[in-house]
Amino acid sequence: MKNMSMNFKQAAKDILENIGGADNVGNMSHCATRLRLNLVDRSLANDAKIEAIPGVLNVVYKAGQYQILIGTEVPKLYAEFEKLVNVARGDAPAELTEDQEKAAKGSIVSRMFSAISAIFAPLLPALAGSGILRGLLILAVQVNFIKTGSGTYTILYAASMSVFYFLPVLLAFTSAKRFGASPYLSALIGAALLYPDLISLMGKTGNGAMTNFFGIPTVLMNYNSTVVPIILAIWAYSYLYKWLDRHIMENLKLVVLPLVSLAVMLPLTIIVIGPLGVYSGEGIAWFVNWLIGRSSILAGVVVGGGWSVLVSMGIHWAINPIMINNIANNGFDYICPWTFACNFAVIGMTIGVILKARDTKLRSFAATGFITIVLSAIIEPTLFGLLVKNRKLWLAQIIGGAVGGAYLGLTKVVTNAFVFGSVTTFPAFIEKNGSNFLNALIGLGISAVVAAVLAYIFTNRDEKLA
Repeated sequence: MKNMSMNFKQAAKDILENIGGADNVGNMSHCATRLRLNLVDRSLANDAKIEAIPGVLNVVYKAGQYQILIGTEVPKLYAEFEKLVNVARGDAPAELTEDQEKAAKGSIVSRMFSAISAIFAPLLPALAGSGILRGLLILAVQVNFIKTGSGTYTILYAASMSVFYFLPVLLAFTSAKRFGASPYLSALIGAALLYPDLISLMGKTGNGAMTNFFGIPTVLMNYNSTVVPIILAIWAYSYLYKWLDRHIMENLKLVVLPLVSLAVMLPLTIIVIGPLGVYSGEGIAWFVNWLIGRSSILAGVVVGGGWSVLVSMGIHWAINPIMINNIANNGFDYICPWTFACNFAVIGMTIGVILKARDTKLRSFAATGFITIVLSAIIEPTLFGLLVKNRKLWLAQIIGGAVGGAYLGLTKVVTNAFVFGSVTTFPAFIEKNGSNFLNALIGLGISAVVAAVLAYIFTNRDEKLA
């Protein structure tokens, strides 16, 4: 029987039932044509019944693996099979009914936040671990235990920062899982954006440099550490992938589908989606400069309160060159303290949650976020693991950052270096004018206290880590 008529969900269920259930699956994988299982007890598998399942072509047992021949459609069967095994083992929630799915969809905003949460959730351990390692490395440098530029420093720096540099690759994989595209082809699209030869086309111009693709003017940008371009690209790719999957003949899919995917999506991403990141970043940078020219207090409110929103979209990097340029030309910068206000509001929010919540997982996650930000200024694990899911807490953080930013703007606090906001980078506030450091402490204290109080109020005692 042809696989085109195979009901993958039903076939996965029938296979699981006839191999002895989820507890009998030691390991599972698939190759180009076969579902490969390592069974705990081979005798529990009923070969005859499995071979009779529509779409199953053959069953063999070789090298300790129970191999079920399906054909090139095996990834679809594997996806359903893996889901059933995870549900049976309690590693994933049971499938929703049709009514539950409709209720869960909610508004466009709800679906957007749900998608962001699903995309970042698998990366939270890597982000959190990398953040803490980065903080410890900063601390080791400051106490002269490790020297910047040494082999030890470089190795540990690479270990702590690679997750951020290669974020487009990781996000491509998790986005594909969410949107229903090939995770591996999606990761390859993300990796291609970071290919050294592509980055070198920018030369000394950097973001905004121009090239062409078959005569089409193309804006280039450095995609490392970006978020929005790759998520949008994989969302668009999911539609192309599903269309190709329906229309390409089975015996050609193995070659033609990835060929068309790469040939279409990489140019499309660079020509159409990438410039959105370039121009949106430039627009935000212009807006921040305009605000500073009008009112430093208002600018402090907007940047201090909105910085986490920019971080969530991965376009906060557009403002970094302004801060670096200010430090280089003037020896100080006003914007950097406002980013501190955001980070210390996140710290305050975690304190409020720790004091109010009873759920050990939620408190543990908040505590990890607290340590990560205090040491390394990396807010992404807490942002995507908690704030994006709980908009009341995100509002508490935004308000805290805005109030603290307003005070920093009012007192015209500056930093003498381009740094990321944490306790370990406080020396950047040391100026000949001693009030600068004092006002920085007061402003950041305001951010933390306001966010902590609001988070405490907004958190229910029985709140769970969603």
